[in-house]
Amino acid sequence: MAKQYGIRVTLPPGDTMTTLLGEGWESFRWYDTPLARDAAFEAMLQPPPYYRSGDLPSQVLQKVQRD
Repeated sequence: MAKQYGIRVTLPPGDTMTTLLGEGWESFRWYDTPLARDAAFEAMLQPPPYYRSGDLPSQVLQKVQRD
């Protein structure tokens, strides 16, 4: 059975990365349980450790669930 609980990652409108990835770019990460998904979601809200001080990722995160 496919994992049911996911995080959809998109870019905000007008983001410069759309030049490389395209306007409709999106990515999904899937998890077995809502708890695992929620923990990953919270971790994804934190700035990555390899970013320069003051830099923030420009991404839109959305919790999703397969029917």
